[in-house]
Amino acid sequence: MSRITLSRFLIEQQRKAGTLPPELRLLIETVGRACKAISYSVNKGALADVLGEAGTGNIQGEAQKKLDVIANDYLLDANEWGGSLAAMASEEMELPYHIPGEYPKGEYLLMFDPLDGSSNIDVNISVGTIFSILRCPQGIDHATESAFLQPGTEQVAAGYTVYGPQTLLVLTFGSGVHGFTLDREQGSFVLTHPDMKVPESTGEFAINMSNMRHWDAPVKRYVDELLAGSTGPRGRDFNMRWVASMVAEVHRILTRGGIFMYPRDARTPDQAGKLRLMYEGNPMAFVVEQAGGAATNGHQRIMDIQPQKLHERVAVFLGSKEEVERVTAYHAEQR
Repeated sequence: MSRITLSRFLIEQQRKAGTLPPELRLLIETVGRACKAISYSVNKGALADVLGEAGTGNIQGEAQKKLDVIANDYLLDANEWGGSLAAMASEEMELPYHIPGEYPKGEYLLMFDPLDGSSNIDVNISVGTIFSILRCPQGIDHATESAFLQPGTEQVAAGYTVYGPQTLLVLTFGSGVHGFTLDREQGSFVLTHPDMKVPESTGEFAINMSNMRHWDAPVKRYVDELLAGSTGPRGRDFNMRWVASMVAEVHRILTRGGIFMYPRDARTPDQAGKLRLMYEGNPMAFVVEQAGGAATNGHQRIMDIQPQKLHERVAVFLGSKEEVERVTAYHAEQR
């Protein structure tokens, strides 16, 4: 039986299911090609002199790695000329990127974190790319920041690529979640994980325990219960994982269950959280929900939040539905 490549899978969805417009299919394929190029650069590492600091900072005030800049450029260059996009937005850029005048414009908006977990690059731990696709509001010829400020429920597609021992592209466009492994010899993403589901029961959680003293009471209560193990109120043991790469954490949850938490921090009381809503929280929430999990900010469904600015931050609790609902309920009890 022949293997199903990403292109074939998308074409079959377009033809048979009728759930994928042609322009959106082409856009997803183009994002996939850019992720292949990023994967090759990540894989070469020091051989291509792509490790280390870039000597610049992004709009978040974070120091950029060389591969942050390279990955961002790959995604811009691959997508600006295809005719599917009205504009793009990135974690690495303050303002939206407008399609150059010599290229046709399309009906979609693309947002991305070009290299999530880039602090892991120099120590050879998994990193990734996260992306989200929206429709550009009708009647807008020049897509400014306001065009992007749509709740996550308006996403037409989202996904991530994890650059680890294998490179995997995980994708949803509202009809399940599917994973594709990069065959480097063939040069194609091949369907290897159809209809991915978050396991309902879990014995794992992911959170940065070094920040425990800065958490709100509901988060401390929930984690304390997990740490108490079989002698505590949960009556069973849990294992903690922390990779410091959202892509790696979410992929593990999709594979074997768990909950990923990045709560707000008392050190920055003016911020709702650390992660970015538009190109981290929303796309990962879309993927996890489509796989049968849940995603909240501790108080409400992440995808229901109405964004107020492009680089808005959000607290994140996502993964196995039962665990997300429990920690969310603890927040509600505190009100």
